[in-house]
Amino acid sequence: MRNFIEEYSNIVKEPTDALMLDFFKKVRIALEKGEIRVAEKLGDEWQVNAWVKSVILWGFRLGQISEVTGGPWPFFDKDTMPVISFEKSRNVRMVPGGSSVRAGAYVADGTVIMPPSYVNIGAYIDSGCMVDSHALVGSCAQIGKNVHLSAASQIGGVLEPVGAMPVIVEDNVFIGGNCGIYEGTIIKRNAVLGSGVILTSSTPIFDNTTGEFIKKTSEHPLVIPENAVVVGGSRPISSGFGQKSGIHLYCPVIIKYRDINTDRSVVLEDILR
Repeated sequence: MRNFIEEYSNIVKEPTDALMLDFFKKVRIALEKGEIRVAEKLGDEWQVNAWVKSVILWGFRLGQISEVTGGPWPFFDKDTMPVISFEKSRNVRMVPGGSSVRAGAYVADGTVIMPPSYVNIGAYIDSGCMVDSHALVGSCAQIGKNVHLSAASQIGGVLEPVGAMPVIVEDNVFIGGNCGIYEGTIIKRNAVLGSGVILTSSTPIFDNTTGEFIKKTSEHPLVIPENAVVVGGSRPISSGFGQKSGIHLYCPVIIKYRDINTDRSVVLEDILR
């Protein structure tokens, strides 16, 4: 990592397209190998490696639109952003039917990718994960070990601004179908999101076990606590015409924290896999 940072610092002092493109390719390969990451956990806190995001943006700027081979239909993308072709030795089960993993994404051994799914550049998927059909792992998203992304779940990408926290899903999290996690939200270890839960930086979460709201602050992103079980919910508008009309706003609810019954449901998913 230190060598990459030193080289990056030297390039930005006197940047040229040739130097930037060559360094981008080095970083892209290192990302694919898991040698560097867009974000990493230091102690209990996540830290963004903003320089990595900057280099990824170089790749978009310096790339040229070209035809991408792969199947009977023509595709066109930046020539700096090819898709990964996995070898059997990687032990990644990528089922045929329209999925793609963009170069510069890390996918660990034991991952299952069901079609159609998409994994974007800068994403990190640790071992033992399930990426189900119609799921998205957006740019720079960080997915921990043994995470289940159910069908149609969307893990949003956060590439700009470069200092912004990406979406982070820690180890052993279960994401239900049609969930959406965006704008730098962090899902802590062992949490469970019920089907259809949508989380953004402006989404308040009500913890029914404490009676308190969980919100993003100026210093910290929205964080779903460890072991939390979250389902969709609503809260009434407290003023204006909405109050008179009985209108409610969307508000996910932590109904409990994981217990043996929750764990049995998650274990059943593992057995089915």
